Amino acid sequence: MFYRMAEAAELLGVSSDTVRRWIDAKRLPASRNNAGHRIIDGVALARFLVEMRGTTENPWLTRQSARNRFPGIVTAVSSNEVSATVEIQAGPHRLVSLHTAEAVRDLGLEPGKRATAVVKATNVIVESE
Repeated sequence: MFYRMAEAAELLGVSSDTVRRWIDAKRLPASRNNAGHRIIDGVALARFLVEMRGTTENPWLTRQSARNRFPGIVTAVSSNEVSATVEIQAGPHRLVSLHTAEAVRDLGLEPGKRATAVVKATNVIVESE
């Protein structure tokens, strides 16, 4: 299976420009399809993901135990004096999270702002396409 650069970027949690730079630097192997577009072999992409997981330059890990990160854009914020609900659209995923109103104000969360939903769960269900 092969992935387009935009698909690889989504899976890596980075921009297409970052993927392009990694390809140009020969860090991420890629080839071109018949139309001349860069494509990345799925096995090579999986290997790259595993290698990145253990480096200090890992672009999507911070110094915390949660590893499920969904970068996206805030689509809605609803709050009262105490609590707030924040909706984030991260690719095809809609995430809804409950916070204190103070935290939402401190983070400046409002529709249109980029945000990353960080999820830590004890159960994960994996589906194959």
